[in-house]
Amino acid sequence: MDLATRVWNHTWKIDPIVRSLLDTDFYKLLMCQSVRRSHPQTRVTFELINRSRHVPLARLVDEGELREQLDHVRSLRLSRGESTWLRGNTFYGKRQMFRPDFMEWLEGLQLPPYHLERQGDQYRLTFEGPWPEVMLWEIPALAIIMELRSRAVLKGMGRFALQILYARAMTRVWEKGERLRRIEGLRLADFGTRRRHGYLWQDWCVQAMIEALGEKFIGTSNCLIAKKRDLEAIGTNAHELPMVRAALAPDDEALRRAPYEVLADWQEEHEGNLRVILPDTYGTKGFLENAPDWLAEWTGIRIDSGDPVENAELALRWWQAHGQDPREKLLVFSDGLDVPEIEALHARFAGRVRLTFGWGTLLTNDFSGLVPGDALAPFSLVCKAVAAEGRPTVKLSDNPEKAMGPPEEVARYRRVFGVGEQIARAVRV
Repeated sequence: MDLATRVWNHTWKIDPIVRSLLDTDFYKLLMCQSVRRSHPQTRVTFELINRSRHVPLARLVDEGELREQLDHVRSLRLSRGESTWLRGNTFYGKRQMFRPDFMEWLEGLQLPPYHLERQGDQYRLTFEGPWPEVMLWEIPALAIIMELRSRAVLKGMGRFALQILYARAMTRVWEKGERLRRIEGLRLADFGTRRRHGYLWQDWCVQAMIEALGEKFIGTSNCLIAKKRDLEAIGTNAHELPMVRAALAPDDEALRRAPYEVLADWQEEHEGNLRVILPDTYGTKGFLENAPDWLAEWTGIRIDSGDPVENAELALRWWQAHGQDPREKLLVFSDGLDVPEIEALHARFAGRVRLTFGWGTLLTNDFSGLVPGDALAPFSLVCKAVAAEGRPTVKLSDNPEKAMGPPEEVARYRRVFGVGEQIARAVRV
């Protein structure tokens, strides 16, 4: 594919930013099915949050173009082929992962309305409604904003400049693949949908990794690309589940139990490699110290914030203290990874535990230093649940720079979950 020409003609109707409801991450669909079973009428609010305030999105991205892309997503429905893939494919070794009642609902789904307003140099973009519907806006909203920002920067470039830009970016991706190919026993997946440069670029990066890494590249979180490229769809669950459940808790004791009740529900539906704990929503250390014994039998733990080495060592000690052999367990690293981090973490933990790496933004959006003013450098944009039934949500993380929620609620959660001093780490992406 001639990416430069496609970008030069980026207004073609053949290139809407989100072209399918399957252009989302696999964990979203898994969580959506679970939420629809347990909390179908719970009302939530999601909001776009630009952690990189130096990027003036409202000055870069045209409001009319943004509305056009958001409206297009609301026009999408699952095609017959997409529905057949979800209904009949094998995911994580299980056929019919998605129940018939969920599929019937998903096939008729139209994403709910959005609310968009400009506030200075930023946009306020929110979605409100039933949790199973609103949650599916997260990935498309992020993909749209990120790609419109890319398109805005590229608009002023000529055809040859675009060709050189993409040649340099392709070379960078390929050289990363060549370095990673040297790692014996590597298992790596694409986690780059949410903050990608663009859909076509993510698809290209995935194809490049298929060739560069062979069996070391185990799949992608993106359902549409997994279907298109005959790959494994990768993903389990995210911070959203404990954040909403915690917000619904009527008192401190119920709040303390909420993260574990989420995983008890998950255990009823899933087994094997889908039983991966994400412990950092309210602090990994406290989560593991107070976790019920049955959680130690789960397959793995995902490390998504804080010091990855420190938290991985903590996880290994926790398994050992519960009579588990860490060599039979799985660690999934997924926080701001690039090649040096992957190399270092693999060198430290290989042979001590099973390893998988979820490589995100710095696979699918590493254009740093390739245009004047570094205007294509990746930045940190999220779309999070900020309220449930009118009550604010909170996320503490293992990195205070990623914390979110009203200050008084953040203080309450820190008290309830016993979170002490934390070391701030720069949020790269």
